[in-house]
Amino acid sequence: MPQSKRDRALILIKPDGVQRGLIGEIIGRFERVGLKLAALKLVFATREQAFEHYKKDDVWFEKVGKRAIEEKKLAGKPIEKTPIEYGQEKQKVLVDFITSGPVAAMIWQGNSVCDIVRKLVGGTEPLTSDVGTIRGDFTVDSYHLADADMRSVRNIIHSSETKEEAEREIKIWFKEEEILKYDLIVEKILYDLDLLK
Repeated sequence: MPQSKRDRALILIKPDGVQRGLIGEIIGRFERVGLKLAALKLVFATREQAFEHYKKDDVWFEKVGKRAIEEKKLAGKPIEKTPIEYGQEKQKVLVDFITSGPVAAMIWQGNSVCDIVRKLVGGTEPLTSDVGTIRGDFTVDSYHLADADMRSVRNIIHSSETKEEAEREIKIWFKEEEILKYDLIVEKILYDLDLLK
């Protein structure tokens, strides 16, 4: 699918990022690369909203469940469920965490925004995220610790992976009238061919 300067991505600063006062730092990183903030609100997610956000399929449940089983084997703990059951348990853990405190929900806009944001955010697991990324710089949590405690990885932030995922997620968190349409001077600097004429 072609990219556009109007592409959108959903970003959620999770309860751990909000509690640690990282909202301004994270917004600053996105602004510095030239992305445009189109919507921002601080909310308590409902469980229904969170389950819709973390709507997963059996492939995801299986993958996450197998990782949980491997962690249990390493810890010498008994395997009492199927991978899908452990995956569904993990989905509930994600929902429990995202509903545990305020979330800063945002929509960012710009060319290839999902790809740019994913580079800034880093990998899902903070322990293996590169230095210079949000997750790599601000937390040291790991899958191993989270799985051992049967909790969500404290990785500060969620970002849409694709344009399609972004558009699905945006509808969960924002009404269309909450999304601002305005011009930003950085858009002219980045995209306007006639800027120097």
